[in-house]
Amino acid sequence: MARTLHQKLQILAEAARHDASCASSGGQGRDARKGEPGHTTGSGICHAFTPDGRCISLLKVLMTNFCIFDCAYCPSRLSADTPRARLAPEEVVQLTIEFYRRNMIEGLFLSSGIIRSPDDTMQDMIRILRILREREGFRGYIHLKVIPGASAGLIEEAGLLADRLSVNVELPTEAGLARLAPRKDAQDIRRQMATIRLRTEAAQERSPTGRRPPPFAPAGQSTQVIVGADGAADAEILRMSEQLYAGYRLRRVYYSAYVPVPGASDRLPPRPPPLLREHRLYQADWLLRHYGFTAEEVLPAGDLDPDLDPKTAWALRHRHLFPVDVRRAGREMLLRVPGFGTRTVDRILSARRHRALRWEDLRHMGAVLGRAAPFVEAEDWHPRGLLEAEGLRDRLAPPPQQLSLF
Repeated sequence: MARTLHQKLQILAEAARHDASCASSGGQGRDARKGEPGHTTGSGICHAFTPDGRCISLLKVLMTNFCIFDCAYCPSRLSADTPRARLAPEEVVQLTIEFYRRNMIEGLFLSSGIIRSPDDTMQDMIRILRILREREGFRGYIHLKVIPGASAGLIEEAGLLADRLSVNVELPTEAGLARLAPRKDAQDIRRQMATIRLRTEAAQERSPTGRRPPPFAPAGQSTQVIVGADGAADAEILRMSEQLYAGYRLRRVYYSAYVPVPGASDRLPPRPPPLLREHRLYQADWLLRHYGFTAEEVLPAGDLDPDLDPKTAWALRHRHLFPVDVRRAGREMLLRVPGFGTRTVDRILSARRHRALRWEDLRHMGAVLGRAAPFVEAEDWHPRGLLEAEGLRDRLAPPPQQLSLF
């Protein structure tokens, strides 16, 4: 039965929601003349956040959910009993432009199942981007999911048209990927990431005449890892993330809790992991990217504590390093104080050049003093035994509704 464009969009937007790596942070607007589609600062509509806190809207859709791969955890796998649909390149272009002109979106997140072959699918997706950029003059944000197994030449083409590229590592371990997605190659995924990194860096270098080459994926690359499908511990996941950040200069690793799908293989767990586990991994990832922690420091082994944020858990394991004197401590140690965010630390470092800091100063600088109190001393404050107090751990464990990235 032939499907209408609206019906296709419903099916393919629903299929796309499982991909968490949908964000536009770090993107630089392309040069656009006034009146061109996509001239902007910054069923199928998702929200993403920029570094300055703005929320923007993207059309998030699969080109198709037909797929020749049979990854056990994927709702669009070959053996899945699910409604199928496919958007022609012109239909994706039509949807993007119509949504933009109605002021409903500021960009496009495009992914796809694999039809015919990885290269054939990637060519169709590049055709969509080329029509949007060259024929329609679309200058909005575009995030393109690179197809596993696509050639380096096609990745080069895609990066000249998209603002961000992403290659999903899918699972934290090569053994897990081989068991649950045997047609995907972990080494090939790394090669694709390396291609993007090298090409991005080359695009930032000026020629001897001072001219820069055309931008290549100016918002960088990201990836997604599925949590709870293959039995990998949080410590393994964080070590993998640390390696990806260092080796491929990723902007983000996204963590997506495994969601059981109808008819799933018995190789998969029958229940999803707690969503709190996903949240703790994002908190730990924040420590890796912004607070100077290593994966080994955050979690030497096992899983993250569900009752405590990772920074507080680390501080309780290292009580001998506290209390920290906010009047004298260096930036690295201040960043390790529970309840101190990066902005609070910057304010402390700036203000203490002019005066000795007091308890109320910390409050005005944004410190969460309920968490920081046992770990700091100031001009008029000393924890006086709080670090050794019985029940400190329980008092620092927030109710589930009071979770924070810090």
